Amino acid sequence: MNAPAIFLDRDGTINEDIGYVSAPDELKIYPWAAEAIRLFNEAGLKVIVITNQSGVARGMYSEETLNAIHDRLREELGRHEARIDGAYYCPHHPEIGVEQYRRKCECRKPLDGMLKRAARDHAIDLELSYMVGDKASDINLASNAGARGVLVLTGYGRETLADRGHYPCEPVIVAEDLLEAARRILEDMERDRGA
Repeated sequence: MNAPAIFLDRDGTINEDIGYVSAPDELKIYPWAAEAIRLFNEAGLKVIVITNQSGVARGMYSEETLNAIHDRLREELGRHEARIDGAYYCPHHPEIGVEQYRRKCECRKPLDGMLKRAARDHAIDLELSYMVGDKASDINLASNAGARGVLVLTGYGRETLADRGHYPCEPVIVAEDLLEAARRILEDMERDRGA
């Protein structure tokens, strides 16, 4: 039987969005992120990172470097007894960049290719799952996949919320940061179980 999971955008949600994190030592995790992820872990939920990484297509860093950045993310979280169960990324861009990565794909947010792949790999029920991010593309990804979208106000979150005409999205929860989002998601899930 498939179970719910928590999908997390990376830049602006778990760590500071500096434009393009192009080396492991540029990764600056928000101080509350590990505690938030640990809450999900303790609740028995899988935590999966879902991230667009067009910096690969743009030739700014390689997939090997990106994997090293994700290894650093796991290592930093692990120091605080928090863990992610998977990291999925889209290295493509539909119009610019290195030829092998320049294409329209099903994995670039807000399309749902990464969520569907993660759901298959980890036996996840998307309808019971949450996608947390700071951009409309994260919330619209949730909608496209049949999951629930949660907007955090870190990263580009305030801009997204302030200009819903330009960035249309319908989050089920708006939270100050990932830690508040974690607490509210867990409350939401508890209410669903009691209903």
